[in-house]
Amino acid sequence: MRLDPAEAMARFAAQPVARLATADLRGRPHVVPCTFAVDDSGRIVTGIDDKPKSTTALRRLANIEQNPLVSLLADEYSADWERLWWARADGAAVIVRGGAEHAAHWRLLAGKYPQYGARPPGGPVILVAVAAWSGWAYRG
Repeated sequence: MRLDPAEAMARFAAQPVARLATADLRGRPHVVPCTFAVDDSGRIVTGIDDKPKSTTALRRLANIEQNPLVSLLADEYSADWERLWWARADGAAVIVRGGAEHAAHWRLLAGKYPQYGARPPGGPVILVAVAAWSGWAYRG
């Protein structure tokens, strides 16, 4: 059954991880798992943390600079298919690289993920203005 936007946002926000989908100007897709938080206005914040990466020139950042339209997906899978659901946020992303807004976004992420609390990372933050929430849940 289709989820209404408020329920899709609530289920999404409660999950520990989502998948961020970006595409470049030629439409080549790129999907990565990400930590995230939803702020009071319904925007999604995800940051580039300090875990080892093969490069700092991340494809998701380059894609957003070329094409700001993104989707994020959170879901629950279970062997009990009556518990299945997914929620998606579609919107436009910007990259925040410094200043008070940048620090505030990392504080929001640290509120959800204790791993960021002692020393929040200083990497860029992706801020998504959600244009549409959608989702589906099994209903028997």
